[in-house]
Amino acid sequence: MLTLNLAATALQAPSITRHEFSFHFNCFPLFSTVKFSLQIHASPKTSFWAVKAKRSQDMSAQNLDIDMDEEEDDVDDSEEYGARSGFRGREEEKNYDKDPEFAEILGSCLDDPQKARSKMEERLRKKRNKILHTKTGSGTPMKVKFNKFDFSNSYIWFEFCNAPLEKDISLICDTIRSWHIIGRLGGCNSMNMQLSQAPLEKRPSYDAIQGANVNPTTFYNIGDLEVQDNLARIWVDIGTTEPLILDVLINALTQISSDYVGIKQLVFGRSELENWKENLTTEDAGYSVHRI
Repeated sequence: MLTLNLAATALQAPSITRHEFSFHFNCFPLFSTVKFSLQIHASPKTSFWAVKAKRSQDMSAQNLDIDMDEEEDDVDDSEEYGARSGFRGREEEKNYDKDPEFAEILGSCLDDPQKARSKMEERLRKKRNKILHTKTGSGTPMKVKFNKFDFSNSYIWFEFCNAPLEKDISLICDTIRSWHIIGRLGGCNSMNMQLSQAPLEKRPSYDAIQGANVNPTTFYNIGDLEVQDNLARIWVDIGTTEPLILDVLINALTQISSDYVGIKQLVFGRSELENWKENLTTEDAGYSVHRI
């Protein structure tokens, strides 16, 4: 007789990956019973519903980790943007005060554009020293004009490309001051040009007696620099007719116009210049005086 026994737990799913067969043959006398036993051993496993619940829990934990990573990335990006662009939200808005004057100018743009333009120009004149912007020289060469220039009593006029800033005026004043000192000490005497007129192939030599006997040229007097918007003027009394002293000034101003402050034109002589207003004598109107 052959008997087949399945040894497995009723609540467990049968395993098909691992089978163990056990054959027991008992030898007895004739007509004895022969038992054939097939045993299937399965490792303990969780139920289907437990596996599904665990899988759902793992997926929820994974989604939570992804969300946390995205939030951290967003925080890092926002912090990076704040550090890069300097934006800090509404914290700095309270530091900016409203400007009633500027609001009035904007309000009158549509009704009266000419009035708004005049107010804006006036505002720029008053606050031009507080406006910070890069200012360089001009690529256009400075024009030089002569209009009945008298060495003993004449104005020298400056027309700048833009209204000069305080540092620009300081540079012009220092240049004119140095020019006046050199001229007053007789440094621009064209009658004593021994080195510049000597041949280049020979060793330079200087005759002190000849230099001492040359008629001196002295810069007699100079006024203060007057500035009005993009115009300026200065009165000079050079005394003697000495063209070299003018060449020295022109050369210096040409370099300044090219590298530092753009000068549109330099005019020697003339009692007045276009757009110059004699009645403007206050700082609020754009007029200033700088001592030389």
